[in-house]
Amino acid sequence: MTTIVAAGAGARTIPHWIDGAAVAEGSAETPEIINPRTNGAIGRALSGTAQHVDAAVIAAHTAQKKWARLSALQRSEKLLALAGTILERAEELADWEAEETGHPRTAALGEIRAAAQYFSYYGGMIPAMAGETIDMGEHYQAYTRREAYGVVGIITPWNAPLNQAARAAAPAIAAGNTVVIKPSEFTPTTTFLLGEIAAAAGLPAGVINVVNGTGPDVGSAIVEHRRVSKVAFTGSVRTGQAISALAATRILPLSLELGGKSANIVFEDADLDRAAQVAARGFLGNSGMACSAGTRILVQCSIHDEFVPRLMAAVKAFADSVDMGPVTTRAQFAKVGEMLTAAEAEGAAKNEVPLTGKDAAGLFISPTVFTGVDNSMMIAQEEVFGPVGVVIPFETEEEAIEIANDSDYGLAGALWTQDLDRAHRVAREIESGQVYINTYLGPTIELPFGGHKLSGYGREKGFEALLNYTHTKAVAIELAPSPERN
Repeated sequence: MTTIVAAGAGARTIPHWIDGAAVAEGSAETPEIINPRTNGAIGRALSGTAQHVDAAVIAAHTAQKKWARLSALQRSEKLLALAGTILERAEELADWEAEETGHPRTAALGEIRAAAQYFSYYGGMIPAMAGETIDMGEHYQAYTRREAYGVVGIITPWNAPLNQAARAAAPAIAAGNTVVIKPSEFTPTTTFLLGEIAAAAGLPAGVINVVNGTGPDVGSAIVEHRRVSKVAFTGSVRTGQAISALAATRILPLSLELGGKSANIVFEDADLDRAAQVAARGFLGNSGMACSAGTRILVQCSIHDEFVPRLMAAVKAFADSVDMGPVTTRAQFAKVGEMLTAAEAEGAAKNEVPLTGKDAAGLFISPTVFTGVDNSMMIAQEEVFGPVGVVIPFETEEEAIEIANDSDYGLAGALWTQDLDRAHRVAREIESGQVYINTYLGPTIELPFGGHKLSGYGREKGFEALLNYTHTKAVAIELAPSPERN
């Protein structure tokens, strides 16, 4: 049973979760938690301090040695139980998340189920993690071990709270680490409840800890704590740079998943109807609040005038067929509005599909496509993080690749073609961590995810994430004196 009031029952205060228990200490100095659909305040998270972080890290450090010494099958059983307990409470968790993020209820439920899948996926994968033997000759036995870092700090954003927490926490604890999570102060509830759920599922106290608060107060304290051995951060480039600067003094390993401005390339031989439908979904999903959104739609000039009407029809069909949610925070709503105004001032043509039936006070932004866009324009270079895409024409394959790579980001990309040679050739040349061919995104827990350039480094998802939360130790045993080596 949760230690906070039911969703929708009025103002609430979200405590921390430290060493297996709720900790209702701290001030109410964090920003208001709002319902973005109404723009009304619904509560606050308690603001943590360096002392709360220290208590959480000490609890995690104490628990980690015992947790890592459990057998692979024992840790596997715990993670599978955690996945099952999340699914048992999925409807409740979806209510909390839909209220705080503004996501459609069905989308929120999908994100909760995806969070459970992370724990199920990595729970099943733990026994497959192993080192290797190394041949050093008959006088030696040598091997490598994959060992946990220890305590991992996880700092998550507001666009998909429990999903983002699970994406990092699941492989981290599967590998034998323990975690201290700082959720966004705007959407803290489901991450706090993850601590409760972990306890109910039988995970030892201290394996998962949650400390609420702002980045300067709590995030910095996590990065600077001497017992934290790795940090995973998902969020803005600016905050990623600040974390990198703090981490540099400690030579602290980081996984950074930052922004994106992904190119979705449509060649003249593509299935235009299918490309238009998926391209619309690729930048409108989650109301555009996805770092991997395909917001730059590159269209070959020979089909440009044929494709754009198809794209706008697909945008309208998407907006009519789903409950387009608002953006989650007031600051983001204001930022997107400023970027729309700046794009028009720069000469881009605005094509908007008005939303109907929404609360006028809510943080809703109509789906928007800009045409007449040059890749040098602000709207083609800066991440919007809202339901906004741009169409950029190109003549040749070489020009498409040049435009796609002419970005400070490198998180995802896609291309549409019936030419298999071109598909592999262009996929090889695109500077991004993921490339999709004749599709965009999807249920990709199994696929490594991460970026290049300002999109960050390190990988989440897939087996690679499990390795990302371990370091390699080499062990060599001299069985008998070796004349060649002595």
